[in-house]
Amino acid sequence: MKITQLSIDTLKRAQERLEETLGQMKVDEANTMPAPLIKSVTWLIWHTARELDYQISELNNTEPLWLESGWSGKFALDLPDDTEDWHHTPEQAAKVVVDDKKLLSDYLAASVDFTNTYLATLDEQKLNDVVDTNWTPVVTRQARIVSAIDDAVMHSGQAVYTRRLVIGK
Repeated sequence: MKITQLSIDTLKRAQERLEETLGQMKVDEANTMPAPLIKSVTWLIWHTARELDYQISELNNTEPLWLESGWSGKFALDLPDDTEDWHHTPEQAAKVVVDDKKLLSDYLAASVDFTNTYLATLDEQKLNDVVDTNWTPVVTRQARIVSAIDDAVMHSGQAVYTRRLVIGK
């Protein structure tokens, strides 16, 4: 088994948790921020998809799906395409709303598929390549992948918590 298969399997579980959570909510519930510092399920899924999309695109030296596949236009958010969503204020996060839950599911699926394809075809000899020297210690490809997958897992758990706050289940 390739080492990267563990990341693929972990990401699949996070995706399943996010999809199950979204499936248990109405679109207006998914868009609800239950408290100023607790992001909506919509934001959590959108951010997870974008984070995977942008992190893996950078590692893969390709244009993010957000731009290349037109997700920016499909979402038509009142935010710039280069928004740093990991720094979103509550006001910025509240701008991430959808009219159709399928849009979220589709972007998440596209980002997960893109990530899994990258991981499945990655030469594991490249895991120790330095990809970012702006940090101490420097960031390797493996560390960036672990960070992206860890973020997806964390946000899937937050989505479950947020759903419980919004609809009580």
